Amino acid sequence: MRPVTHPTESLGIPGLRPSAPSTLLSLPGGRFRMGSEDSDVNPGDGEGPVREVDVAAFRIDAVTVTNKRFAEFVDATGYVTEAERFGWSFVFEMLVAPEVNETIDQVVAGTPWWLPVHGATWRTPEGPGSGIEDRHNHPVVHVSWHDATAYCGWAGVRLPTEPEWEYAARGGLDQARFPWGDELEPGGRHMCNIWQGDFPTSNTLADGYLGTAPADAFEPNGFGLHNVSGNVWEWTADAFRGSLGGGPAMRGGSYLCHVSYCNRYRVAARTSNTADSSAGNIGFRVAADV
Repeated sequence: MRPVTHPTESLGIPGLRPSAPSTLLSLPGGRFRMGSEDSDVNPGDGEGPVREVDVAAFRIDAVTVTNKRFAEFVDATGYVTEAERFGWSFVFEMLVAPEVNETIDQVVAGTPWWLPVHGATWRTPEGPGSGIEDRHNHPVVHVSWHDATAYCGWAGVRLPTEPEWEYAARGGLDQARFPWGDELEPGGRHMCNIWQGDFPTSNTLADGYLGTAPADAFEPNGFGLHNVSGNVWEWTADAFRGSLGGGPAMRGGSYLCHVSYCNRYRVAARTSNTADSSAGNIGFRVAADV
């Protein structure tokens, strides 16, 4: 891990904090059954055992933080993300322009579809020549856990805990696989933005997207949250405990998840990354106390 700290106090502009996002939903909390013991769960992910967990009342955003909202933070504070400081971030190969791809001389062992692209940042998600002009309402990506917590410190919110995230993602359903029920495509309808086709070589775009979808795309769950399955991974406040180590836990899966490779778009699924990691499929959703 590359240790970098960004204390929000050092930005020197506490008076420029915005009001709480209007998209924050108030949830009553309560007891729910967290986790999964399904047969297709990776034992190292630590989803099980299913256990009863109590969650106090809290607020959580209906959508992930968008490019527009993150830009407001950067404009107000001058904050520089870790991807910008390091000079590169990971981009899925199908999203990289040929002229950019030609400049890349290394891939990630075991996952060659991830390319370390110099100049890939939240402003330029696919590297030089790309932009977010037509994606203001898409989730911000290429943000590390440190970046997410810096935003939260400025906005007066916080990252959700894992129990809060899963409680909210379940939308009031008990032990359903997805936020809407147990069937991935009920009645043939696409309910989330995940990989369609054969991963990683062919995407049919049957759900309408190759990369990110707007933060409010698809139907919300029973609590009003959008895209808690697929689209982008979401950082949480908790450390991951399992075979992947103790970095921050991430929830929700992304547009690259597929049953043949990563079926972590289920509401109980989880993974982890180092706190300074960033990629084109990692974003975050905020929460707050009542």
